Amino acid sequence: MKRFLNLTAAAAFCAASPAIAQEQKTYPAPGEIVAAAKAQEWAPIAASDLLVMDLAPDAAGRPRRVVIQLMPAPFSKGWIGNIRKLANAKWWDGTSINRVQDNYVVQWGDATEKKALPEGLAAVPESEYTATSDLKIRLEALDTTLSSFHKNFPEFADKFPKSKNASQSELSKRLRKSLKADLYADAHAVVEGWPIAFDLKGTQWPIHCYGMVGVGRNLSPDTGTGAELYTVIGHAPRHLDRNIALVGRVIEGIEHLSSLPRGTGALGFYEKEAERVPILSVRLGSDAQNVPSFEYLRTESDSFKAYADARANRRDPFFIRPAGGADICNIPVPVRRQTAK
Repeated sequence: MKRFLNLTAAAAFCAASPAIAQEQKTYPAPGEIVAAAKAQEWAPIAASDLLVMDLAPDAAGRPRRVVIQLMPAPFSKGWIGNIRKLANAKWWDGTSINRVQDNYVVQWGDATEKKALPEGLAAVPESEYTATSDLKIRLEALDTTLSSFHKNFPEFADKFPKSKNASQSELSKRLRKSLKADLYADAHAVVEGWPIAFDLKGTQWPIHCYGMVGVGRNLSPDTGTGAELYTVIGHAPRHLDRNIALVGRVIEGIEHLSSLPRGTGALGFYEKEAERVPILSVRLGSDAQNVPSFEYLRTESDSFKAYADARANRRDPFFIRPAGGADICNIPVPVRRQTAK
């Protein structure tokens, strides 16, 4: 069963008790919490779930490698299978970075749109932009948050009662009232390491945060094959959620994309071939050379809960007052190269 932390609920509860929070003498910064996380609180990322893109060296001759973590089911759907086939076919070798739009996206693929695709790619329907979630799981996550809140602030327990013995209808209403509103959904959370939005009808979908990787497409009902990919390099374009497929996130080397010169053509496309950055190769992590192992901080861990709270309520010395909340994209899941255990 999936377990996840409801960040908005936690932020709302913490914001409800600023006087209590001020009684604490010292508060670690989010980075300090992550650095102190126990080894068992980190989860490995399989090499087969990585997509490794090597660009042509920069002007100084330095190599440029971008590592992408592919999104797992149930959010990935058929596009991930297509991407694996494209990588195995070495289809991206010799293609290029074709678009860099300021505060928006970097996009890559075949600039000519004439390169033949491998056989057997799936045509993925628009219904796959979302997945089905379980109200029971969401309520369990709310109760997990409430249990922690009751433990730390027992005097507020009567204001935020747990859901035991309540009807499902009552629970649904309580869940809606207990969550801070998301402009694009009923609520959002981190599900097994990924930023996810959901509604109370049982639908969930991945969120366009910085560094997320999606599939370029033409007009609906086309959903793209996965041959044309982009990554977010600006403020989270949440209006794209459920309108285009998300398939992963950049976990290392985003600077090789975000620092590229902006395209001067429409939508940031490069107008001249010489402006495009050549792609030398794209391989799955299990097939690429010299790929380190990576791990992410388990989002059900105590350290991640403390980290998320610290991101939403900065109390370390630099800050004058806690914000009382944080956008889901401002609580990125920590990912690092795997350390010896």
